[in-house]
This record gives sequence, C-alpha cells and structure tokens, in this order.
Amino acid sequence: MVGNLNHIIDQVVKDKGINRDTLIDALESAVLSAANKKFRNTRDLEAHYNPEIGEVEVFEFVTVVNEVVDSYKEIDIEEAREIDPDVEVGDSLGMMLDAGSFSRIAAQTAKQVIIQKVREAEREGIYNEFKDRVGEVVNGIVRRYERGDLIVDLGRAEALLPSREQVPRENYRQSDRVRAYISEVKISVKGPQIILSRTHPGLLISLFTSEVPEIAEGIVEIKAAVREPGSRAKMAVLSHDVDVDPVGACVGMRGSRVQNVVTELRGERIDIIPWTHDPARFACAALAPAEVSRVYIDDEDKSMEIIVPDDQLSLAIGKKGQNVRLAAKLIGWKIDIKSESRAQEEDQEEETVSSERQAAEDLFAPSPVSQEEPAVDSQEEPADTDSLSEDHEDKD
Repeated sequence: MVGNLNHIIDQVVKDKGINRDTLIDALESAVLSAANKKFRNTRDLEAHYNPEIGEVEVFEFVTVVNEVVDSYKEIDIEEAREIDPDVEVGDSLGMMLDAGSFSRIAAQTAKQVIIQKVREAEREGIYNEFKDRVGEVVNGIVRRYERGDLIVDLGRAEALLPSREQVPRENYRQSDRVRAYISEVKISVKGPQIILSRTHPGLLISLFTSEVPEIAEGIVEIKAAVREPGSRAKMAVLSHDVDVDPVGACVGMRGSRVQNVVTELRGERIDIIPWTHDPARFACAALAPAEVSRVYIDDEDKSMEIIVPDDQLSLAIGKKGQNVRLAAKLIGWKIDIKSESRAQEEDQEEETVSSERQAAEDLFAPSPVSQEEPAVDSQEEPADTDSLSEDHEDKD
C-alpha cells in the first residue's frame, strides 16, 4: 500500500509526541476501514502492522468446510489444503490480501482515518500535558482576537485568554508576547481548551515566587493575595525564619524585586503586608498607610469597627473605597471605618438617647405604695374610781 512506514511513524512520534503504539493502532484501524469499504463488509478481515517490512498487512479469515454455503466466509477443504496441507474441517484459515488492490477512494478513507486518529492522540497528549499545569504561569505569543477573546500560541497548543480575564487598559497586537496564568484546562467538543488569566491572584503569587528566592525555598510564605486588576493589589506574607524580614525579601534591594512584578502587571500598585494571627493588628496593617486609633471586634459576626483620625479617613477608605475593600477581602472580615469625630458624635447621641430614655422611665414610673396600716388603740378607757367609791359607800 505505502512504502516503508517505519520512518514516517518515527517522524510523527517525534514531531507530535504521540505514543508509537497509539499511532500503529490508528494505522491498522485505517487500513482495516479501507479494506472493509472495499469489500463492503462482506468478509472477516484483520489488519496487522509488520515492523520488519514497514507495512500494514490485511488478512482474510475463512472457515474450512466440506461444502461451501457462504463463499465470502467459507472455503472448501480441498482448496484450503492447497494453501495449507495441514488444515482440517472447522479450522480458521487466514490469507493475506494484496493491499495494492484497494481503490483510490479506499486509500483516501484510510488517510482520513489516520489523520483523525493522529489528531485525537495529539489532543489527548496536549490535555495530559496541561491538566497538571493549572496554577502555572506560561509565556505565549498573541495570534489573533476572536470576539474580544485572545488566542495565544503556547507552542504545542493554543490557549484562550477570555475578555473577562484580561486586565482593563491592556492591549495586545499580533505577535506580542504575553505572560498569563493557567486557570483551567477542560475538554470541549473541539478538543482540550486551555484557559488563561491575567486577573487571577495566582498570577501575582506566581510572579513573586519566581522573583523571590525566599518564597521558592519556603522561607517566606504568601498567606493571601487579592487584586483589583490593573489598579491595586494587596499581599500578606509570613516569614518562617526570625532573621528574614518577609516584606523586605519581597521588596528587594531598592525595590528591584517588587518593581519587576509591577512592570509585568503594567504598573499595578502592590501593597505587601506582614501577616499576623491577631485580626486587629492584621487589619491595621492591611489599611496602611492610614493610621488607626481604635479597633472594636465582633468575633461572632466576623466584623470590626475601625476608628481613624479625621485626617486619615479618606486615606483609609481609599479611592472609591478601594483600600478598605481590598483590606476586607485580604483578612476575610467585614470592616466599617469611622472618623474619631463621627465616633464621638455617635457616642454623644447614644448617651443623650440613653439619658432621655432613663428620664422617661423615671417620669412614668408608678408611685410607691405605703405598706403601713393605721394605728389602732386597743386599750380600754380607765375606770372612774371616784364613782365606784361613791357607790360602795351608799351600799354601806
């Protein structure tokens, strides 16, 4: 059918990274499909690759009988013994067919099946390669835009950078290089789909991991990271070595390390904060550079009220509430910020309301009832001794 296939198989395996056995199975299936189409599925055929000659051989199997009923699947004993003298009735006899007798259409079918099998194997290889790379940062080349989504060439595969995962104000042209985070790898109708992201907090973490050796070695740990892509980010870090300052390690000499990350993120401002178990201290650090006066914590609702000086209120809240919003996401608590003057006004209002309430209660309280009973004179009037004496004298 085709000349020595060994060289072609070796080349495809090398270029496409396809398993050799998978490719051979695809060739055998393709040739068998072409042969069945040629003989209209009337015969019992099998295809086997012969590596010695580099060809796929097709065999027709018939059953040896005394009297032939189905000429496509049976053979007379006498005719069978001309091929194999040791054959007996009931045996299955295999005869190699001439593959060169297949028609041009059959050969084209075989070619299509081979292409399909190779494509399926290639897709499976791409999926197996990238499914374990979720969370990595990869470099690619921009190929084209499709309805706002960016198609990025990663070498062996194309990836998708959806518009929702693109940073506002970032524009790319064809052949531009782009660095992105692999957020998802899934199987679709068209094959494996690799989803990239420029907005995921994992991109920030991965960039710092590659820039800061202390993070890669596990000395410094990134506990949490939040972003508003293209504008501002906050990252909490912890050192497992008392001699290593986690914030200083991430900033680098004269800010060189953090500046490399900022450049990659196109000027996104990054706040690096020391992580602590104490939520109040953590919140104060997360709101930096604003100063904090007092913190009231509600552990049950995981919320806190933070009091700041009047001149620090706008700094603590940030532009359009960005600073406090990122701080709340970073620590995982609800944050309510108030100025000292506002807090004092509320305290005074509460005191006034409380005193008025107490006065009202005193006003409408019932009068106390006396428990004393009126005194009762239980003594009898003293007898008139003079009259008694006079009566006694008369009797005498």
